[in-house]
Amino acid sequence: MFEGKCLIVEGRSDKLQIEPILNEDVKILCTNGTIGVHQLEELLDPYEGCELYTFFDADTSGNKLRALMDRHYPEAEHLRTMPTYKEVETTPRKVLAAILLRAHFSIHNEYIL
Repeated sequence: MFEGKCLIVEGRSDKLQIEPILNEDVKILCTNGTIGVHQLEELLDPYEGCELYTFFDADTSGNKLRALMDRHYPEAEHLRTMPTYKEVETTPRKVLAAILLRAHFSIHNEYIL
């Protein structure tokens, strides 16, 4: 079982945008779009002891995923990109780094604004 921080994102592009920023061991899980309760439980069961964070797009799909997480995993902390960028994958890495830093993630120095 993995312990530590677990970051849930919508897709592989989001994961690839965030991974290089992190300077700690964080498990990044992809929902691959909007999923149901059963799929979410299957995705998260192996990570039961983790601190859960979400980083979803600022759109309808992201709002649905945040609501689903709130209902079934209320302990999860939601990180949000600025509406200007809408999607995690199109948000500049330095902006993502600032958001992750505020949530107490360790990030590589080159991404600090």
